[in-house]
Amino acid sequence: MARKNLIEISAPSPARVESIAPRDNRPIAGFVPQERVGAPVGGITKTLGNITEKMERASELERQLAAGQTIVELDPGLIEASFVSDRLAIDAAELAELVEQIREHGQQVPILVRPHPETKGRYQVAYGHRRLAAAKEIGIRVRAVVRDLTDGQLVVSQGQENSARTNLSYIERALFAWRLEERGFGRDTIMAALSVDKAALSRMLIVMRQVPLELINAIGAAPDIGRRRWLELGEWLEGADIGKIIAELSADDARKISSDERFHQAFALATKKTAAPRPAAVKSEVSGVPVMIKKTASGATFVFDGKIAPGFDQFVQERLQGLFQEFKKHRGA
Repeated sequence: MARKNLIEISAPSPARVESIAPRDNRPIAGFVPQERVGAPVGGITKTLGNITEKMERASELERQLAAGQTIVELDPGLIEASFVSDRLAIDAAELAELVEQIREHGQQVPILVRPHPETKGRYQVAYGHRRLAAAKEIGIRVRAVVRDLTDGQLVVSQGQENSARTNLSYIERALFAWRLEERGFGRDTIMAALSVDKAALSRMLIVMRQVPLELINAIGAAPDIGRRRWLELGEWLEGADIGKIIAELSADDARKISSDERFHQAFALATKKTAAPRPAAVKSEVSGVPVMIKKTASGATFVFDGKIAPGFDQFVQERLQGLFQEFKKHRGA
């Protein structure tokens, strides 16, 4: 009796077999399939899943774009130049060469842009101006990394990229530094952008103070001319006829030569300046007084003899105010 009961308990009823086994196929390796869910609920679930997946993909793309991890293709017409230029001009021959390279091999290195801070749907270049110009000329979309950048981050990225590629001349780097300072950027930001120390930055700004921007534009980038030569030119320009130099460099013949040659021409013109003849100084002295007086057409110089009467110059200096008042009183009498 016990054995019979065990068999009855272990053997499923026909109704039970029908409910768990497929009509056409037996369960595989003991797998019992679940009941099918009704079609309407399954369709809604699938649709919601697709929407969620698309939203996640879109969010991931936005995150990657913000982090600068994704390269996209943009219409060059939507991209504007950086708010501060680091070049004098794009050399036509270099641009033509770059155009041919991109036509043959494609754009290998993407440019860096940021969403335009003022115009929605447009962008602003941090670096890659020449590649952008080449893409415009060819008529293709430009490969770019889009990244949210502050003004400071943009100029640092712009300067460091150009420093790494060493395709900016010394005067272009100095001009970039000067433009950043004019826009109110701090020295730390400018040094980071150009990867230079305080002394190097100071010399760049000295050049920009000595050499007028109009003359720099007339000369051009001068890629082979370094810091020392620009500083020398700046020293020679003091008192030179800069307008005449610019006029000669702007002539048709001068525009046909390279910018390095125009620099040498400017240097030659600056060093050939003729100094105005100085009027001869007339020396005189007062008997018994250790002072030499040198008179010219524009003024007079008093030279005190410190050996004979040390401290006399200071004594006179302290009484100059009273002497001048006495002089004016005497003239008015």
